[in-house]
Amino acid sequence: MPEDATATDIHDTPAVSFAAGKEAVMERIVEAIKTCYDPEIPVDIWELGLIYRVDVNDAGEVEVDMTLTSPMCPVAGELPMQVQEAIQNAEGVTTCKIDLVWEPPWRPDMMSDVAKIQLDMF
Repeated sequence: MPEDATATDIHDTPAVSFAAGKEAVMERIVEAIKTCYDPEIPVDIWELGLIYRVDVNDAGEVEVDMTLTSPMCPVAGELPMQVQEAIQNAEGVTTCKIDLVWEPPWRPDMMSDVAKIQLDMF
């Protein structure tokens, strides 16, 4: 070890590198989610506000809480599986678990401004 190196220098570098890598994985996860659409609404589910939580750990294991626009949504059995598959195919992801949640109930005001513009809801 060089004389001017400290334990802090050595430990900070990998942490910064990992944080940047984790951020890149999260960006790829969001990109993957944005490929998934509710077939009745021409806006991706990220912009619709259907994704409530995305967690990724150091091993690339992802957990997602998502909802649907309605408990009676006709794609309730298909859409979560589509989201899971899209995320699992993202680089840096090892596994993905999707939890379909109903609290809080989805409301149109949860949509992003992008979605509101696309749906002409301003």
